[in-house]
Amino acid sequence: MASSTKISRLISRSFSSASSSSTSLFSRGGNGYLGGLLSKYSTAAAIDEQPIKPSVQVDHTQLLIDGKFVDAASGKTFPTLDPRTGEVIAHVAEGHSEDVDRAVAAARKAFDQGPWPKFPAYERQKIMLRAADLIEKHNDQIAALETWDNGKPYEQSAQIEIPMLVRLFRYYAGWADKIHGLTVPADGPYHVQTLHEPIGVAGQIIPWNFPLLMFAWKVGPALACGNTVVLKQLTDTIVCFVCSKTISRGRTSCWCVEYNIWLWSNCRCCSC
Repeated sequence: MASSTKISRLISRSFSSASSSSTSLFSRGGNGYLGGLLSKYSTAAAIDEQPIKPSVQVDHTQLLIDGKFVDAASGKTFPTLDPRTGEVIAHVAEGHSEDVDRAVAAARKAFDQGPWPKFPAYERQKIMLRAADLIEKHNDQIAALETWDNGKPYEQSAQIEIPMLVRLFRYYAGWADKIHGLTVPADGPYHVQTLHEPIGVAGQIIPWNFPLLMFAWKVGPALACGNTVVLKQLTDTIVCFVCSKTISRGRTSCWCVEYNIWLWSNCRCCSC
C-alpha cells in the first residue's frame, strides 16, 4: 500500500512538473520553444489578420496539349479557390474524357514521331537541367502561387517544396545518361544482352498536399528515360501547375512545347 502511495505521488509530481513546463513553453505569446515552433507553422495567427494577397498573377488557365495552351473541348471552366477566404483565384479550363484523349494522342504522336525518345541521353539531361534552372530562377513566384492555392505556409513552399522540385529534377536529369543495359554471361556460344528503352506515354496522377514534389517524383524519371507524359493534377491545387508549366517552357527554351513531351489535363472525369 505504501509503495502504491509513493508511486502515485511520483506520477502526480511528474504530471505537475510537465504541466508547468508546458505552460512556460506556450506562454508569453508563443515565445517558448514549442510555442515558437507552433506559431511558425500554425495558421492560428492568421485569424486576427487580414489575408495578404500575393503579388503574383495567374496568366494562363488553359490546358497544355500538343504544345499549345487550349480551352477544354466543352468550353467549361471551374473555379480554383483561396483556401483562406473562399474567394476565386482563377477560372481554369475543365478537362474531360475528350481532352484526355487529345492529350494521350498528342503524347503518343510525340513519342512515335518526335525527337525526345531518340535524343542522346545527354541531350535529355541538358534540357531537364535547363528546366530546373528556370524553375529555380522563379522560386519565389511559384512558392507564392503554391501557398495561395494550397494553403500551406509560404516558408514551406519557398524553402522546402520548390527547392526539392529543382533538386529532384537535377537528380533525375543526372540519371538520363547512366541508364544502360548489360551483357550477361551465358553457357555456350551465345551473346546475351539486355537493352533499356523508353516504353511510351506515361499517364500520371498526383495529389494535393505536395503537388510539385510529387510531380518531380513522377515526371522526372519518365522524362529522363525518354518517355512522354500526360499528367492529371488534383483540381484543388491547379494554380501552381499553370505557373510552373509556363515557366518551364521558358522565354527562350520552350522545351516542353518544342518536344511535346509534357501535356496537362485539368481533368474532372474522375474523383482523383
